[in-house]
Amino acid sequence: MPPYEALYGRKCRTPTSWDEFGEGKIFGPELIQQMKDTIIVIKKRLIAAQDRQKKYADPTQKDVKFEIGEIILLKVSPWKGLTRFGKKGKLTPRYIRPFEILNQVGKVAYELALPPQYQHVHNVFHVLLLKKYNLDANHVIEIELVEINADLPYEEQPVQILDRQERILRNKSVNLVKVL
Repeated sequence: MPPYEALYGRKCRTPTSWDEFGEGKIFGPELIQQMKDTIIVIKKRLIAAQDRQKKYADPTQKDVKFEIGEIILLKVSPWKGLTRFGKKGKLTPRYIRPFEILNQVGKVAYELALPPQYQHVHNVFHVLLLKKYNLDANHVIEIELVEINADLPYEEQPVQILDRQERILRNKSVNLVKVL
């Protein structure tokens, strides 16, 4: 008894026995023609299934190309547990600061010019982790410089005493005062 028949309790259906078991066997050129027809039907069904799946996959794919020297943003949300760029938890940024593209590595990877503070991160990223940076004047914050003399005296004056409390420790008492 063959292993397939012992395991499944029926004979294995090979290309010569694709017909139903009750039908009469066809030998000769009719068998070869019938196998060719069956293979053509199977190929058509496979192509139809692939086209159906391709229809669902295509809308999510983007053909994105970047030029060398272009400024882009880097998506960091996949590294939530590994590397944190700034804030933690829910306030972790999705994209971090603009970077310049140094060169293209392959068809879908780019090498970025990362600053020294990110030296522990590999500088080649997939195109899906990059987003085009649109320069906006609102993104630039102008800092006003405030000049402070080091020899200027500064003296704090209490305005009001809000609360008093005496805390007793083991062998001494400490006066606590809340001042506005």
